[in-house]
Amino acid sequence: MLSVAPEAIKDHVGKETGVSDWITIDQDRINQFAAVTEDHQFIHVDAEAAKSTPFGTTVAHGFLTLSMLSRLAADAVVVLDGVKMGVNYGFERVRFVTPVKSGKRIRGRFSLMSADQKIPGQWSLKYAVKVEIEGEAKPALIAEWLTMQMV
Repeated sequence: MLSVAPEAIKDHVGKETGVSDWITIDQDRINQFAAVTEDHQFIHVDAEAAKSTPFGTTVAHGFLTLSMLSRLAADAVVVLDGVKMGVNYGFERVRFVTPVKSGKRIRGRFSLMSADQKIPGQWSLKYAVKVEIEGEAKPALIAEWLTMQMV
């Protein structure tokens, strides 16, 4: 994680801020997500039935992959010096490009698109995010993620 003084944040706009560590998306994680969200579609939780799909195996929920952004960001985003808290603000864009097969590893690649002080001490940061799948040519998802940091 990159710590930056608020007055220097604009120097990082347009640049990659970091790449996270790899995280394994195993069947246990997929099953737990299915239980919490009550989304038990067979492509996620039934290995035998999923064999007959174009994926050939179970795949993570797209929303599971999206929900991993907070964990992936912990390794790779800018934190303003003196930050008191940070919150999700939303998304400008999210696209689920490639399903994450059970057992695959993902990582996040983050670039700061903009940084604007909305009111004194409240910063809006917008990131271009790509969640890569180890060994795959296409990413799992791409997004423009909005966060807020209060200093």
